[in-house]
Amino acid sequence: MLLAIDIGNTNIVLGMIEGKKILHQVRIATDQVKTSDQYCMDLNNMLGLYGMEKSTIEDVIISSVVPPVLNSLRTAVMKLTGKSPFVVGPGVKTGLNIQMEDPSQLGSDLVVGAVAALKEFKPPLIIIDMGTATTISAIDKTGTYVGGSICTGVKISAAALTGKTAQLPGISLEAPKKAIGKNTIEAMRSGLMLGSACMLDGMIDRYREELGEQATVIATGGIAKYVLPMCRREIIYDRDLLLKGLIAIYENNKK
Repeated sequence: MLLAIDIGNTNIVLGMIEGKKILHQVRIATDQVKTSDQYCMDLNNMLGLYGMEKSTIEDVIISSVVPPVLNSLRTAVMKLTGKSPFVVGPGVKTGLNIQMEDPSQLGSDLVVGAVAALKEFKPPLIIIDMGTATTISAIDKTGTYVGGSICTGVKISAAALTGKTAQLPGISLEAPKKAIGKNTIEAMRSGLMLGSACMLDGMIDRYREELGEQATVIATGGIAKYVLPMCRREIIYDRDLLLKGLIAIYENNKK
């Protein structure tokens, strides 16, 4: 079994994979304070939850955008399994052609998502990942990663709105009934949720203009499933996109 781990700013996604099949997917909170021993316990508990033995783990691959957590989790994996995990980073064979000023600065999550999207869809592509931040990546018709955007995530926007204003309350991230809110809560939901959907629609149009193609749009991330129903552009949702990318990169490098 392959254990694939994607470390994000808010959540760590763990996938238990047999061949190319994702048997189980688990999310735990990212905590920069946790020690390797604590993460080791988390991993062990996760395996126990699904009746899996640590001896069944043949290999581990990790991508991370949180360096301190990467160090703790890598050590945790070694303590639990005795194996040194494969970490996505510069020098790794991804098969992705990156046309950026400094390709080494491209986040591993963006690389992993692009690799997965290219395995399943014909370019040009627009890839949206809605997590702590909302990232939008562009892949041209030759399959080259040509750049992207980094936007404030919905939860960050909500926290800033309530934290920096005197009279606005915290709200649940639900779709508004209408664009024109009739009370404070609905007005905030309109701005946060519908505003995010409109931003995506607008950015998709701009990306397609610059790419010169009617690019296919794929989205992933924990927030995406709440925002995408409000979008007017066709967007394919794939919650497993990053795990699929980790599987592909693992296979490329083990060959």
